Amino acid sequence: MASAIASAAPATPGFLERERTVAKPGFNRWLVPPAALAIHLCIGMAYGFSVFWLPLSKAIGITQPLACPKDMSFIAEVFSSTCDWKISTLGWMYTLFFVFLGSSAAIWGGWLEHAGPRKAGVVSAFCWCGGLLISAVGVINHQIWMLWLGSGVIGGIGLGLGYISPVSTLIKWFPDRRGMATGMAIMGFGGGAMIGAPLADKLMKYFATPTSVGVWETFVTLAAIYFVFMMAGALGYRVPAPNWKPEGWEPPAESTVKSMITDRHVHLDVAWRTPQFWLVWGVLCLNVTAGIGIIGMASPMLQEVFAGKLIGVDLAFNDLNPTQKGQIAAIAAGFTGLLSLFNIGGRFFWASLSDKLGRKLTYSIFFLLGCSLYASIPSMAAAGSLALFVAFFCVILSMYGGGFATVPAYLADMFGTKMVGAIHGRLLTAWSTAGVLGPVLVNYIRDYQLDHGVPKAQAYSITMYILAGLLVLGFICNWLVKTVAEQHYMTEEELKKEAELAHENQHHFVANVETLAHEATHNGKVFLAWLAIGIPLSWGVWMTLQKAAILFK
Repeated sequence: MASAIASAAPATPGFLERERTVAKPGFNRWLVPPAALAIHLCIGMAYGFSVFWLPLSKAIGITQPLACPKDMSFIAEVFSSTCDWKISTLGWMYTLFFVFLGSSAAIWGGWLEHAGPRKAGVVSAFCWCGGLLISAVGVINHQIWMLWLGSGVIGGIGLGLGYISPVSTLIKWFPDRRGMATGMAIMGFGGGAMIGAPLADKLMKYFATPTSVGVWETFVTLAAIYFVFMMAGALGYRVPAPNWKPEGWEPPAESTVKSMITDRHVHLDVAWRTPQFWLVWGVLCLNVTAGIGIIGMASPMLQEVFAGKLIGVDLAFNDLNPTQKGQIAAIAAGFTGLLSLFNIGGRFFWASLSDKLGRKLTYSIFFLLGCSLYASIPSMAAAGSLALFVAFFCVILSMYGGGFATVPAYLADMFGTKMVGAIHGRLLTAWSTAGVLGPVLVNYIRDYQLDHGVPKAQAYSITMYILAGLLVLGFICNWLVKTVAEQHYMTEEELKKEAELAHENQHHFVANVETLAHEATHNGKVFLAWLAIGIPLSWGVWMTLQKAAILFK
């Protein structure tokens, strides 16, 4: 009899299962954004990986690169341990990062909705930090394929899962401020390099010896630091109980809703087949393609367009001596630091503003304002107006970041919150596409111009006009977005089936209210959680401001 009762009783869910993360009544929702930031600030170091390229390009030569024989094949270079890697070879890491970020988010987004953010966050931590350890072994043995496999492939999978892990959760915790909530988390991804790059630079200098450039030791140290933060973030995730809503908040009446916000839900398998999904896919892809192109060309463009004017001499870039080129390179580094701040700040600013304006209008601003700014940059450069040139780039980068942070709320408005994390995962393939298309488009156009005798100071004009044209296409895609058709919404039976797959039943919720009864929800815990995130973030901002200050001297 006892055995029959035991077999009939539901099994106790494991520690990482979604059921174990359901918050008790009274849980303070402001504890969730710091958990998301803890993960995003770590995986955001993907943006800062270029800090390793120069040291790795002389990992064997130490003081200067030991070049491979000119007749050595590419395959032989990949497996060679006797000559240094080219920076172009190392740069493939970026492509791997964003290809696997998008593909992993697309493949495992549906699994995440059922498994919950805690399990996805833990898997992300093991992939990202484990990838760094594999890369460290690759540096020790001087095998570039191990870096591609470790950080590029395995780490890229960690990027995808870590990136989308908080999206659905935050949108459900903040139905009253969807844009602001996702903006806070995705701001962390943009800020990861702001903290990680200067930290990695200091660690490499600390670990450098006459026989080592200090990279593998830095990889191991970062893996340890990131693992602690990412696990803390993953274990800090909580999901609200079904039908939870903030105290005192009521969903707006249908007649007052601005931007096609629905209180119903579309299944992942249906959402990605709708015109709305592919239009928003185009919106994100075109916005990111233009933005990534700007990020990749900002530093050389500033140096080649303004050249000696940056240091008070009227000389073209090719006429500068090595010392002068070093001076303007330092100024350009400050420029890129300033752009990173606007990229990060724009994620929070524009996503929060979209809560007031609506997502469709916000993206319309991105495309119309962005198009006019891109088209104006050549004339600003020709007129030698450095202040306006810098200001235009800063606004453009704020909207680039804002596009990333606003799109999850856009999807939730149209497709509901039930499977928004999985839908967002599928949509990130637009990022992967843009990550390849943007740099290739910009670099090839520039090279074509230079090969046909166009001066360096003018080689970017056509590129700016082409990027402006991409934004016009983005505006059209956004303008065509309409409310999702009635037949695409999930029925009551389908909603019940999804609830069962996610183990959303009353038994588990009651059990977990008891399990989580020990959790503190007072303001002190919220303060400590934000302090743990605020200290490294403030340090990163300070380091970036120091670099950016050079631009105004």
